[in-house]
Amino acid sequence: YYFKAPAHLPEADVILVDPMLATGWSATAAVTQLKEAGATSVRFVCLVSCHAGVRQLNGAHPDVRIFTAALDPELNDHGYIVPGLGDAGDRIYGTK
Repeated sequence: YYFKAPAHLPEADVILVDPMLATGWSATAAVTQLKEAGATSVRFVCLVSCHAGVRQLNGAHPDVRIFTAALDPELNDHGYIVPGLGDAGDRIYGTK
């Protein structure tokens, strides 16, 4: 993955944005990279999340506040939020 962060990251308020917080693993990895680059103030913003993703991100980074418009109950067998919105990439790029 490509990663480039500004030099002033330790003094910045970082807002990490993703359409969905499903399993929480990619959000956890992104926050880890930001912290390794010096970020000390990180917030995560998404449209739709689920309990599993919130638990994962909170467990790995309890200092990161999560802002979400909707909290759905679960994931299906494919790791999609239920009821959710489907796959964000498929919706954006019309791949399904």
